[in-house]
Amino acid sequence: MAKGGDFTSNLGRIYGIYTGGFVTFVVIIGILEQLGVPNRILGYLFVAMTIAVYAGIGILSRTMQVSEYYVAGRKVPAFYNGMATAADWMSAASFIGMAGTLYAQGYTGLGFVLGWTGGYVLVAVLIAPYLRKFGAYTVPDFLGARYGGNVARLLGVIVLFCCSFTYIVAQVYGTGIVTSRFLGISFEVAVFVGLGGILVCSMLGGMRAVTWTQVAQYIVLIVAYIIPVLILSTQRTGIPLPQLTYGSVLQDVSALEATKEAVQGATAHIATPKDTIGWVNFLALILCLMIGTASLPHVLMRYFTTPSVRDARKSVGWSLLFIFLLYFTAPAYAVFAKAEVYQNVLGADISTPAAIQALFEQARWLVTYGKLGLVKICGATIDPAADLAMAADAIFQVCQAKGTAILNFPNFAIDNDVIVIATPEIAGLPYVISGLVAAGGLAAALSTADGLLLAIANALSHDIYYRMIDQHASTARRLTIARILLVGVAVIAAIVAISRPSDILSMVAWAFSLAAAGLFVPLTLGVWWKRTTSAGAVLGMITGFGVCLYYLVGTRYFPESFISMWRPDDVVAKMGELQAAVGTAADDAAKTAAQGALTKFLGAEAKWWGINNISCALFGLPVNLIVTVVVSLVTPAPSKEMQDFIDNVRIPKGETLMAEK
Repeated sequence: MAKGGDFTSNLGRIYGIYTGGFVTFVVIIGILEQLGVPNRILGYLFVAMTIAVYAGIGILSRTMQVSEYYVAGRKVPAFYNGMATAADWMSAASFIGMAGTLYAQGYTGLGFVLGWTGGYVLVAVLIAPYLRKFGAYTVPDFLGARYGGNVARLLGVIVLFCCSFTYIVAQVYGTGIVTSRFLGISFEVAVFVGLGGILVCSMLGGMRAVTWTQVAQYIVLIVAYIIPVLILSTQRTGIPLPQLTYGSVLQDVSALEATKEAVQGATAHIATPKDTIGWVNFLALILCLMIGTASLPHVLMRYFTTPSVRDARKSVGWSLLFIFLLYFTAPAYAVFAKAEVYQNVLGADISTPAAIQALFEQARWLVTYGKLGLVKICGATIDPAADLAMAADAIFQVCQAKGTAILNFPNFAIDNDVIVIATPEIAGLPYVISGLVAAGGLAAALSTADGLLLAIANALSHDIYYRMIDQHASTARRLTIARILLVGVAVIAAIVAISRPSDILSMVAWAFSLAAAGLFVPLTLGVWWKRTTSAGAVLGMITGFGVCLYYLVGTRYFPESFISMWRPDDVVAKMGELQAAVGTAADDAAKTAAQGALTKFLGAEAKWWGINNISCALFGLPVNLIVTVVVSLVTPAPSKEMQDFIDNVRIPKGETLMAEK
């Protein structure tokens, strides 16, 4: 990679050539498809070529300079940092999960769009420029310096690790979905294949490599996201502006739901928060996502890389623009995908094995995703080892037992996380478009995973090892430790992802709530309230983060204990009755029904005031704020030197305050 000034001064030309090369590659794949090259080979080419390019950038950006590894030398222009931040931000949750959630939940899914977008206002106004002026390498670095000791630094690392690890599991899970589909391998193996792509992008060059890789990944993911829905808009309306035409398609969907027997009852596209999670949960989700956005360490780290405070502010603006391009398109993607499913899938004849086999031959994607466990017909997936005839016969047996002769809405389920990936195939578009979308989904997951891994590894190596264990460690030793930790965390995340702990969007929302509950108050008050003391910040972080984590883990994994501890006796008694019904069920069908009733009961009654655990920051955040303020007021004020230091942090001009080592 060329040296700083030479490289950054030619970024436009370099990425222009890269974009042209990527478009040429897609055209070549399209030509190969027309020439009869098998789709499996094309899938390998898409995945291999994109990962190879990212790996090449990572290798060329390798460095042994601490500043380059941690903050890319603080010389990333605002425009390109905005693009890298957008890629860092638009993870598998945005690329893969967002449209799927809008598909399934209708207007309720807009809570994610509103929360994530609104959070960048808080980033720009309250935090990012001031952390850049401070000059830290990591978020715990700021906490350690602001609150005068390693206790706050250690707590910052713990919160950072918990929220970032939760987030990265979701990204590794996303890479597994994409890779398993387009390489034709099992999900468990695909997770580690995707992990290899993540590591080669970030391990050698740190933030320097991740930055320039993320710019390249943003170009791929935004092109891949917009092209399919642009084609569908042109086919349906004659206008290649899906963001403006999906309203008319939504009306078509409404008409189908009202008139087509197989689709009746499918009203998710017009569902409001009142119909699904309730307005309180909807508003709680928006609040937690907004504040979490302003607290996530891997996002805030991106603003450490700009040349100045002014560039950090401009970078936030560019980030919002680049993120807007995808979020503005996501509702259109959901509507066009739903229209294709309603017209091309629902209503199909499944009254005989031959009819089902004919459906499978016409819509091969049903078999592909059914074998991955991501599509269910009559509640059943497809045996990965089954051929078409065997698969058709097995599905027929299940549907016949349910008395279903047509594939209707209640008997068809597609995982939210594959809506974007599967839509080109559902619509019958050329395979090259499917491969393009896969490349985009992979880029989204890889870019965020790189940033998250770097945030964790840098915090552990810089804040724990260097700041707290060996302050005399050489540069080579520090970077070696960082790389070892990066690989270790990545492998652990992959192992957890294989267990499929939840859907992508839920895991990401947990990360936001954890970050909001633990970091927002000490970061914001650390900049804006000079009276904040070390004791106040430390106790606030412990209690706020502890309450949020307790509620999340308790409602997710120990709902019975939560009900026994917090709910009245009649609710506890009802739980006992349902548990007894599961144990005394006469047959498998009765046991399944009883277990379903118990699960639904536990999910509803374990909650405090009905709040979903993805919004657990609603409890932790106010506890953090109250404890921090009260304890700060009853403990001695920070020193005059520290208060003057905070005054200087809030002045945009001037040199970076923290000396770099």
